[in-house]
Amino acid sequence: MIKLVFCIRRKEGMSVEEFRSYWLNVHGPLATGLSAKQSVKKYVQCHTIQPEANAQLKDSRGLAEPYDGIAELWWEDIDAFRADVTTPDLEQAFMELIEDEKKFIDLSQSCAFFTEDFPQYEEET
Repeated sequence: MIKLVFCIRRKEGMSVEEFRSYWLNVHGPLATGLSAKQSVKKYVQCHTIQPEANAQLKDSRGLAEPYDGIAELWWEDIDAFRADVTTPDLEQAFMELIEDEKKFIDLSQSCAFFTEDFPQYEEET
């Protein structure tokens, strides 16, 4: 299983509340609809919370500012991802999704990359 991680910064001038609402209520359904047409196994939005605690983490380690959120999408493997993004029937949907991202994401300050999970600890239930 591979995961696409998209670390997101909101557009300048957009409040945290506006960003979260748009991402969750407008963009989320678009991404969910597209995911359902692909071989995506899971789509998750991670919205940044706890600004005071984040500031403490940042200051204690000399870190950069936190992202406003992270989107995670899972595929079985890279071939499944490649098959999805080269499907002609989905080309228009991908373009609409990218155009919508430009409405609320500062793409020049965001990043995306593929990862593979290596679990190190998990509490037994």
